[in-house]
Amino acid sequence: MGATSDGRQGTAPDPQAMRRLSMHFVGEVQGVGFRWTARRVAQELGLTGWVRNEPDGSVSMELQGPSNRLATYFTLFDRQYANYPLRYVIDEKDDIDPVPGEGLFHVRF
Repeated sequence: MGATSDGRQGTAPDPQAMRRLSMHFVGEVQGVGFRWTARRVAQELGLTGWVRNEPDGSVSMELQGPSNRLATYFTLFDRQYANYPLRYVIDEKDDIDPVPGEGLFHVRF
């Protein structure tokens, strides 16, 4: 356990705690298999949510699962493009309320 800024002992975040991230990607994210790769990696890790192309050329995604699997997601996603590096950034990323009972990760059209 680490100390908080006021000196109190804090607890470490629970790596199994359910989280949902809302993200907005910009850059080389359309026409490169981004959505399908996002779905494949999410399914491998048992994560739920969705991904979709936006009319402005960006991609929006909501990704839900345990904190430790969300962290692993980004490592595995980046490995998929190791030989074809994409130039993209996460323009926005927010924690939002998890969706109870969601069972799949899917591509939205």
